[in-house]
Amino acid sequence: MLSRASALLVPAFGRLHITADTTDATDATDGTGAANATDAGRPAPGSIVAANHTSLADPAVVLAALHRLGARPVVLATAGLWRVPVLGPVLRREGYIAVHRGTARAAESLDAAAEALAAGRVVLIYGEGGLPRRRDSGELPPGPFRSGLARLARATGAPVVPLGQAGARRLTSGGPLKQLAGLATAPVRRPALHVHLGSPLHLPPDTAEATARAHHAVTAAWKVAAGRAGREAGERRPT
Repeated sequence: MLSRASALLVPAFGRLHITADTTDATDATDGTGAANATDAGRPAPGSIVAANHTSLADPAVVLAALHRLGARPVVLATAGLWRVPVLGPVLRREGYIAVHRGTARAAESLDAAAEALAAGRVVLIYGEGGLPRRRDSGELPPGPFRSGLARLARATGAPVVPLGQAGARRLTSGGPLKQLAGLATAPVRRPALHVHLGSPLHLPPDTAEATARAHHAVTAAWKVAAGRAGREAGERRPT
């Protein structure tokens, strides 16, 4: 339901484009090796999608992109969202996984994610575990990753698909009033939103090394997405 709703709503607020890594130069749309994503960009069943987190709007952007690729992920999200009226029951019905950070229940989310992967589901996780403090709409590279992603990959052997997204901060960023204003004006502004999926990788067993490698891969995907979003925004400006 949330994936489908995101796929319907996000295009009304911005111009969503999706690319994926390719080794075939004939398919590439530019010199970065990024090709327009088709079925080749779809995460395989039992994969972990690791995304960067920059805005309250980017989960909808990522879900819309994955929905377009035919993936309906199980999402790990902060447990506080389950207490939000209307949203909480939807999250439970969708089978999303609550993350109880800093409590004795924190490990439960990784166990639930491992079960979802074993059942062939795609699991979406935000390695940073939170939003940046910056309040303007400028792009930000991924912050430091927590160890949960590495531990989940080690426990399950699941491949990790790095996903970089850019442009969501043009939808919502800053304080509550600025975020509401951003959403209200987005259908007129229609900012460029770009999602880029990197090639799947298997992380090493060492937690620190795996965390660093995942962070590097997501950062590389974000750089492609940010570059493409910037060019798409520039192409739209009148000359």
